[in-house]
Amino acid sequence: MAALFTGKVLVANREQDELDTERELCRALENKVLLLYFGSGQCPRCRRFAPLLKDFFLRLTDEFYVERASQLVLVYVSRDETEEQQSAFLRSMPKRWLAVPFGDAFGRELELRFAVSEVPAVVVLKPNGEVIVGNAVEEIRSMGPACFQNWQEAAELVDRNFLLAKDFDNWSRRSITDPIRRLKYKLDKKMEAKSKERKEEGED
Repeated sequence: MAALFTGKVLVANREQDELDTERELCRALENKVLLLYFGSGQCPRCRRFAPLLKDFFLRLTDEFYVERASQLVLVYVSRDETEEQQSAFLRSMPKRWLAVPFGDAFGRELELRFAVSEVPAVVVLKPNGEVIVGNAVEEIRSMGPACFQNWQEAAELVDRNFLLAKDFDNWSRRSITDPIRRLKYKLDKKMEAKSKERKEEGED
């Protein structure tokens, strides 16, 4: 995947770090499903879709929802009118997002390469750069995180260790005790299972 970005620069969200060496890009992109999100913080359709995409990404990569972050990386390709608009939009999005620097001609190259004519658009790519889905906006809207498993299989990733923590879907994220409650929840479930096994053995 890094080959697609050879000689290019990606910016880490809300940090000054730039991933511009082949080694850095490989570490960030290798063996992962890549989402190229073409959008704008000012576009009404994008404003409606962006919260869904944010939630989709967090449910696959945030430790609150998953045991282990999925092999997923997202690069924002901006159609914002100013750098300030792009920065403001990215500040409201997950820290793990990467972005093509504002005004970089590479953004336009990507639009042409993947035939992006309107936004929002989400192009899903294999680690080798092959297209899995030309525009996954509707798929993300209708299926949510479940569609990642299809992409993961299509991408034939080396490590298939993926777990969607459905048990935590309806939990509040506001309490700092959530990680502790999650652990207690798991332990309680194990205790229940063992207790049930003992009862069944006793009945036999």
